[in-house]
Amino acid sequence: MTHPKKISILDYTYSLPEASIAKYPLSERDASKLLIYKEEKIAEDIYKNIATHIPENSLLIFNNTKVVEARLIFQKSTGGFIEIFCLEPHEQYADITTAMLQKENVKWQCLVGGASKWKSGQVLGKKIQHEGMEIILSASYIEKRTNSFIIELSWTPDYLCFAEVLHFGGAIPLPPYIKRDVEAADAERYQTVYAEHDGSVAAPTAGLHFTENIFQSLHQKSIQKDFVTLHVGAGTFKPVKSETMLEHEMHAEWIDVSKETILNILNNIDQNIIAVGTTSLRTIESLYWMGVKAMGNRQWVMDDQSSIFLSQWEAYELSKENVSAKDALQSLLNWMTENKMGHLVTKTQILIAPGYRFKIIKGLITNFHQPQSTLLLLVAALIGKDLPTGQAGWRKIYDHALENNFRFLSYGDGCLLWAKTE
Repeated sequence: MTHPKKISILDYTYSLPEASIAKYPLSERDASKLLIYKEEKIAEDIYKNIATHIPENSLLIFNNTKVVEARLIFQKSTGGFIEIFCLEPHEQYADITTAMLQKENVKWQCLVGGASKWKSGQVLGKKIQHEGMEIILSASYIEKRTNSFIIELSWTPDYLCFAEVLHFGGAIPLPPYIKRDVEAADAERYQTVYAEHDGSVAAPTAGLHFTENIFQSLHQKSIQKDFVTLHVGAGTFKPVKSETMLEHEMHAEWIDVSKETILNILNNIDQNIIAVGTTSLRTIESLYWMGVKAMGNRQWVMDDQSSIFLSQWEAYELSKENVSAKDALQSLLNWMTENKMGHLVTKTQILIAPGYRFKIIKGLITNFHQPQSTLLLLVAALIGKDLPTGQAGWRKIYDHALENNFRFLSYGDGCLLWAKTE
């Protein structure tokens, strides 16, 4: 496996006109345009017909994370506003779910707008009205870190959990490139129809196009679906500012995958396994490398989160092991059985870029991504070069999309990409 540390992000840029960025979703989720790229050929359709482009007995893996209302606005007594953007829980909590279920108070890693106007020791207060109930929410400045702040949030009534407080008093955080205010409709449309587990600050946008009608058409063709959870962090929008990938720190994100889902992937390993979204793809490919790690680390214990955590470059360092996908997944399942684990809950920092060899995934359903982003690197790794032209496959696709009025980014159109066969 070629190591991508020396990749220059300047090779993964393109001109994205403001007019091509979708500011709003279409009125019908499954009416979005769909670009299909297979064996260096491009076709077009709409999402409503996606089942016709997927072989029978395939397995689609969706990310069922739920976007939380992570933006909290506080007004100071002087009239000024402080915005708190809740990124992820303080490290004292075992995982995001545990933190979301905290009652009375919680510590959170946050971005703070107007932090320079927030004096040390000053407690901010906010009253939230919800169906006749008054919630009093307070925020205390605990610690400043390199790129964030630790904020303690406390509230009454204290029988409410933090997820409920955010739901009642926060706002959905739209991506920074959607340059408009959040509207009431975003609460529903910036959420997949199958969202279940609170924890993301950005939507797994490939899934926004899916409807119950699409699920019925997939079922009629014997195409299975299953779910993993990766809580999308704000780092998904973090631009690559370094000259090469070596200096770029990939964001780590929480994943939660059931033993049953891993077994389902193992049982379908010889079928077409398709990730719906880059988050699902990163989760599934991470399972392989965690299984490789488990083979040589039988001493791991269930509560040792650091042992199973997959760091940024670890996949490239472990590639010499040359373990089959079946053996890796079986190893992971055995390790979970030994430790009496029904779910694998940990973090992955995996960076997938050209040079990466895919172990499980055969296809990807995804939106169109920002220039010079790690998500574009992942797409480039999946589809490789376009052999007839010698051009990078991603560039051929993006040129076509721009020339044919596809809508880009979170609320835009998408594509079904088949992995390059060797």
